[in-house]
Amino acid sequence: MGTVRKVFIEKPKKPNSARRKVVRVELTNKRFVTCHIPGIGHRLSKFSVVMVRGGRAQDLIGVRYKVIRNKGDLTPVAHRISRKTKFGIS
Repeated sequence: MGTVRKVFIEKPKKPNSARRKVVRVELTNKRFVTCHIPGIGHRLSKFSVVMVRGGRAQDLIGVRYKVIRNKGDLTPVAHRISRKTKFGIS
């Protein structure tokens, strides 16, 4: 678990092209990590509480963690039809 300190967008390294949503999280052990937000859309802001898991974003430099959907303040993807379990819809 951790607290969001900054929400921002990063561009992936070549040859990919996108705008990936990323957060800087202060964990409960006072470490700072950069996490990718999976899925479509989010409502995270500064001081939101999130749960973090391992697993790096392959095309983002220095991003080695992901935020877990449906834990803390990160809601599941709305109106999602496929790939339900990883994005918080049972």
